[in-house]
Amino acid sequence: MKIDAIIWKEKFVQKIEKKHHVTIDEVEEILYGKKKVYRNVKGNVDGEDIYLALGKTSVGRFLSIFFILKRDGYSALPISARDMDNKERRRYERG
Repeated sequence: MKIDAIIWKEKFVQKIEKKHHVTIDEVEEILYGKKKVYRNVKGNVDGEDIYLALGKTSVGRFLSIFFILKRDGYSALPISARDMDNKERRRYERG
């Protein structure tokens, strides 16, 4: 999945940075770069489902990023990001 634009909302930025200690740069590195993407749940808005992106930053941090794929099919609205749990890490490494 190719993402060409990231839409930031302040309430999600604060949650990602303050609660999960993930930087905006790290989120962008994963979403714009090499990642594995899985549809997580059907969204509340028709045509805007929630996806999970699993990726590794250039400094070796394994992150899980939850985002809404907007209707245009190439814009992402990150709603949460955190370090991968063990199950996600195994899923990511299996490839």
